[in-house]
Amino acid sequence: MSKQPLRPVPYPDDESGPFWEACGRHELVLQTCASCEHVRFPPRAMCPRCQSFESRWEPASGRGRVWSWVVAHPPVLPSFADRVPFNVAVIVLEEGVRMIGNLHGVANEDIREDMPVEVTFEDVEDGVSLPQWRPSR
Repeated sequence: MSKQPLRPVPYPDDESGPFWEACGRHELVLQTCASCEHVRFPPRAMCPRCQSFESRWEPASGRGRVWSWVVAHPPVLPSFADRVPFNVAVIVLEEGVRMIGNLHGVANEDIREDMPVEVTFEDVEDGVSLPQWRPSR
């Protein structure tokens, strides 16, 4: 029987590769349209606002607010069994995009809508880190 990974890991493609490479360095970056300056996430080839294929990667503030969340209870996938109950939150970054991750350093029952948070990273494999969130200091 094969060993379960600590967490499911991303499989970067041409569009998302720079995002995941930056996460591996514990840096949060966002794709920005080089034509209209629209910040987008998840990364994709074409800007949804102006349809330009030109983009660049910009450092993100790493700050946001809780938009929504759920708390997962069993049954869950085997790689999450030792974590239940755990939260999954939607975070609105200062740049306006939404990202999904877990909130660390706060009890599930203390999570609140609009709670200010900042990015942190969870190393799940060699060179693979996931953006996660913690209450702002």
